[in-house]
Amino acid sequence: MDFTDRGGEGVLVAEDGAPAVRTTPPPPPRRAPRSRRARSHGSPPAKVPWRLALRRDGVLYLMAILPIAFLLVFRYLPMLGNVIAFRQFRPGGSIFGEQWVGLRYVDMFIHDPTFWHVFWNTVILGGLTLVFCFPLPIVLALLLNEVRLKVFKRTVQSISYLPHFLSVVIVVGMLMQIFSLTGTVNQIVHALGGDTIPFLERPEWFRPIYVGSEMWQTVGWGTILYLAALTTVDTSLYEAARIDGANRWRQTWHVTLPGIRPTMITLLILNIGMFLNVGFEKVLLLYTPLTYSTADVISTYLYRVGLVSNNLSYAAAIGLFQAVIGLVMILSANFISRRAVGASLW
Repeated sequence: MDFTDRGGEGVLVAEDGAPAVRTTPPPPPRRAPRSRRARSHGSPPAKVPWRLALRRDGVLYLMAILPIAFLLVFRYLPMLGNVIAFRQFRPGGSIFGEQWVGLRYVDMFIHDPTFWHVFWNTVILGGLTLVFCFPLPIVLALLLNEVRLKVFKRTVQSISYLPHFLSVVIVVGMLMQIFSLTGTVNQIVHALGGDTIPFLERPEWFRPIYVGSEMWQTVGWGTILYLAALTTVDTSLYEAARIDGANRWRQTWHVTLPGIRPTMITLLILNIGMFLNVGFEKVLLLYTPLTYSTADVISTYLYRVGLVSNNLSYAAAIGLFQAVIGLVMILSANFISRRAVGASLW
């Protein structure tokens, strides 16, 4: 019986039309499709032994020793002292207290009206600082990003971030000179026909002076961070927006702000975590007994109660309460940010 290959498909057909045995091998079996993660990222890299990693990046690990030691000695090790919030501490005795008193000091500050007055002062001052000082660097960075004259842009940057390098003592000294009875502001008021105003002795003027000085001192440094973030925005997005007919405002709203949103969210969460840690040094140097009603904050209250009055256990209880509130706020802000906008610290 003769066989012929019809169609070149590798199947031999007899002369009478009956199929014969396939002569070509069957195709190889298909591999199971890889997961989307494997297709996009490839196979995981091989694990590098720690000895090789230490030999390769030894200089980097050596540079990290000092910052890690600083955090351990000045940040984490002092947390052991929080135990005196629940123990009675006496000068000259054990650094961890003499005897266990439980929640005695916590109950003391909860029922202390002075503490709650100081607490709300801190909330108001911290809220004003966050509302006015957080968006201002963003606005200045957006304005500088539109400037095409490099000389003018660098000059504004240099002038704006130089106050960040001034010490708090110098800044407070300048404020005292400017707002004193014979200072620049009162001279302008007197020239306009007004009466001299004792700004530093009026409780209602403390918050505007403090927040204004914070804006002046921090706006330039924050602008540097946002200008660095603006360099990562894809320029092709601006070209596509211009082709679609978007003006500069639309480009800023739909391209620039979404491009720097991760940086904005990160700094906002960090600022919320430090919400109750209003600047201790500036408030301590700037306030007077006449302005305690609006100027006294938790940090200065802790200074007077703990170091001046030598009631360290009571001060430790208040400080622990402040730290817990800050932890709850930063965790809440991170959770809300992750759910709402998809960006978070972790």
